[in-house]
Amino acid sequence: MPAVPSFPGMNPYLESPHRWPEMHTWLIVELARAINPQLLPKYRAAVETRVYIDTTPVGIPDASIYRQESQSNLSNKKTVATVITPERVTVPMPWEVSERYLEIREVSTQKVITVIEVLSPANKRTGEGRTKYIEKRQKVLGSATHFVEIDLLRKGKPMPIECSQPADYQILVSRANERPSAERYAFNLREPVPQFLLPLTNEDAEPIVDLKSLLETVCQDTGIAIGIDYTVQPQPTLSTEDFAWVQSL
Repeated sequence: MPAVPSFPGMNPYLESPHRWPEMHTWLIVELARAINPQLLPKYRAAVETRVYIDTTPVGIPDASIYRQESQSNLSNKKTVATVITPERVTVPMPWEVSERYLEIREVSTQKVITVIEVLSPANKRTGEGRTKYIEKRQKVLGSATHFVEIDLLRKGKPMPIECSQPADYQILVSRANERPSAERYAFNLREPVPQFLLPLTNEDAEPIVDLKSLLETVCQDTGIAIGIDYTVQPQPTLSTEDFAWVQSL
């Protein structure tokens, strides 16, 4: 089994649709576990769940419609008869989706001070997942609540934001008292994951969030990075240059 490369930043193999749901859940929980000692007793990080009904994407049909002449038609051209083989299709099925996020609450009042979101693939593709998330995002941005959005997925449509440079990944820190201005920490595959300050009320010291350390803790606790074949392209795939760089690690 290939050794696990030492990535300076994000491990792109964790973005796989088969691995990210587990990573997403563990990362939210580990984030709460890491920052709660710095927040208590005035605040606490609570794990919340957003639930909605979505439908699976319509897949590519695995059979095509074609017409086959019957034996009678082959022997007698005066008789016209066809046998139609049905097309095998995929029907969109409703399924329940649960997405976890964090709320930093003031213990005495239960007031939500900050919302922390880690994006999932459903948030970055057209569908109910993106619609529900954008609605929640706009509601928070229109309130007096701080907002932190962590995007560790290269694939999909980025969230609405005005920025000068595209990047593989980004962390958005939107302070309620500074909107529409916000802090964007953008980084690419080969770059370190930046640390950021978690916004609270003005009189409180803001704890530092070390996302890279949290990712490493999740990988260590779950063992999720061990069973990966790093000699093949991840999903989503990398450019030829970036894949060669991964192999050099």
